[in-house]
Amino acid sequence: MKLWGGRFTKSTNQLVDEYTASITFDKKLASYDIKGSLAHVKMLKKCSVIPANDADMIIDGLHTVADKIENGEAVLHEEHEDIHMNVEKLLTDEIGQVGGKLHTGRSRNDQVALDMRLYLRDVILELTQLLKNVQLALYKQAETHQNTVLPGYTHLQRAQPVLFAHHMLAYVFMFERDVERLTDSWKRVNQMPLGAGALAGTTFPIDRNFVAEELHFDGVCDNSLDAVSDRDFVVEFLSNGSMIAMHLSRLCEEMVQWSSAEFNFIELDDAFSTGSSMMPQKKNPDVPELVRGKTGRVFGHLTGMLTMLKGLPLAYNKDMQEDKEGMFDTAETLSGALRLFAPMIETMHVKDDSMYQAVRKDYSNATDLADYLTEKGMTFRESHEAVGSIVLHCINEGKYILDLNLDELQSFSALIENDIFEALSPEAVVDARKAYGGTGRQSVKQQMEKALKIIKANEEWHMTKSQSI
Repeated sequence: MKLWGGRFTKSTNQLVDEYTASITFDKKLASYDIKGSLAHVKMLKKCSVIPANDADMIIDGLHTVADKIENGEAVLHEEHEDIHMNVEKLLTDEIGQVGGKLHTGRSRNDQVALDMRLYLRDVILELTQLLKNVQLALYKQAETHQNTVLPGYTHLQRAQPVLFAHHMLAYVFMFERDVERLTDSWKRVNQMPLGAGALAGTTFPIDRNFVAEELHFDGVCDNSLDAVSDRDFVVEFLSNGSMIAMHLSRLCEEMVQWSSAEFNFIELDDAFSTGSSMMPQKKNPDVPELVRGKTGRVFGHLTGMLTMLKGLPLAYNKDMQEDKEGMFDTAETLSGALRLFAPMIETMHVKDDSMYQAVRKDYSNATDLADYLTEKGMTFRESHEAVGSIVLHCINEGKYILDLNLDELQSFSALIENDIFEALSPEAVVDARKAYGGTGRQSVKQQMEKALKIIKANEEWHMTKSQSI
């Protein structure tokens, strides 16, 4: 007999049991379900909703069930549908029918909303810590290679030289926005839905604030209908997760390109590379490639969740059982990628000389030559045209700008003087970008100082929230 089977006259079709059961995936919520149940029964005892002796028996029984699930001794059955009813069945098997009093004053509707919020709190803490580790790895590479110059690109065409440290810091600040989005979502995740019942609340004299304090929530959900039907916090997590995946994928794309023979800017450590079963010379960047590939599944979970929710009337509908697998998979996909990323970046070999040679064999100093002529009195449009003619001449001659002698340069403009060769060196071109945020060494030093502060702030936030729950 189902725990809800009192009004039914026949057993559920086996195919229905198999199709509607969620225990195969929501068993991940077991520890959170028991944690919430312990707080709930303590409240029932405090409010004299159930006898104190019964509450104490239930509390002891729940601890036993938790141990058995953790140790793999407990058997979870599909016929009991989900983790909530499996826990209750294990409890009643352990302490008898008094275990049935645990469900007093609550529904699986508010129970699952609670479990998911408890789960996502831990996920947010884990991901912010992992993002901090990636930021720190990027910072260390920037610190080690503060004077390394490489070509900067737009449209995947060489544009202007930049410091490698500047490039690494761009991702530090990119991932910082991810941290900010996760930490900001905390205040919406950390609201307690239990006590909303199925949709309309409960007739029992419960104390929702007591449960919220027991579980370290910041407050309670204000409306029972909203409490059980709200999955905005899951959508927000999936959206934040999609941004993280997208940022990781962009960095992966560059790592794949940079490790190719055509770029030859970096080499990934052997521990984070794979070979070919046929071609013995191959060293493949499989880790960044796979992280890049898994971005699609994260995006898909966000789209699936939004699509599932868009047509649902209030309050709970069985469609909402589809809210968990995408959430679990996104959390696990991001966690797995971020755990690999920090050590992969830390051990990445940066080929300084190769980058420097590349930046001397392009026309990325052309803008600085145009600026030079503008400072000498030309309008920028005139200098732009003059430099364009110089670049065309170089292309036809198979040369670069610094390969031309002074006479050749002056044939395009008499304003060019001998100081042009120093002004167009990669170091000078980089350092000319002195304004804050630019790639000049002094500017990058300021960015590094700020990056270190935000990394430390992320660690402090993580410690504070971890201790609070």
